[in-house]
Amino acid sequence: MHIAVCIKQVPTRDWQPRLNDAGTWIREQDVTYEMNEPDAYALEEALRLKERHGGDVVVCSAGPDRVSQVLREALARGADRAIHVDGPGLAEADAFLVAEALAGAMRDERFDLVLTGLQSDDQGSAQTGVILAERLGMSHATIVMEVQAAGSPPSGVRVKRELEGGWFQWVSMPLPALLTIQSGINQLRYATLKGIMAAKKKEIRSVAAASSGAARQTIARLYAPEKGKKTRLIEGAPAQAAQELVRLLREEARVIR
Repeated sequence: MHIAVCIKQVPTRDWQPRLNDAGTWIREQDVTYEMNEPDAYALEEALRLKERHGGDVVVCSAGPDRVSQVLREALARGADRAIHVDGPGLAEADAFLVAEALAGAMRDERFDLVLTGLQSDDQGSAQTGVILAERLGMSHATIVMEVQAAGSPPSGVRVKRELEGGWFQWVSMPLPALLTIQSGINQLRYATLKGIMAAKKKEIRSVAAASSGAARQTIARLYAPEKGKKTRLIEGAPAQAAQELVRLLREEARVIR
């Protein structure tokens, strides 16, 4: 199977965000970065499919030069080669621009299967994978919890999707297809010293992002949630305090009728 995995470099989860002067994005010079967690699970699932069915795994990422860090990490974990889609503004671009940039670099590869994480830890739109599938002309399934390849060589996949309320759905799909992977689908592996050394010799092909026009979505303003104490003490006898609490919940908080 010829498998692609789209990965994104995002700010580390324990970093305290600081905004730029315009309040529209983070101060990138203050940030440390890591691989997006759902994408790490997508990479692991691709490596397992390769081990069971053969083929190769190509990791793809759109962003500035710094994304080579996560591409090297993916190569150290077992991916065969990488594609870096380089272009201005891709780090904070919307899902449409990122998907267009990735599709332009991936289309000629004719992948059998494309895996992405369900969503990114920074913007969390959960749309890049879906839009990428449309741009590549592939069927797609989202929130995937299990992947079974059918045939030898595989001609299709059977996937388990997570639905609301604890329900699941099994879907059979022909290849080529794109799947967005839910975190926790598998147990992540980590790079070994041998893998890290081997990654230095693996190819990272740099591709300039094709111009696809203006973004369809823009960030007007970012802000940290405001902290404040709004504790309200209800005094009086227990029975009276209980009646007052019920009144406040009904009339002011409007959480009961």
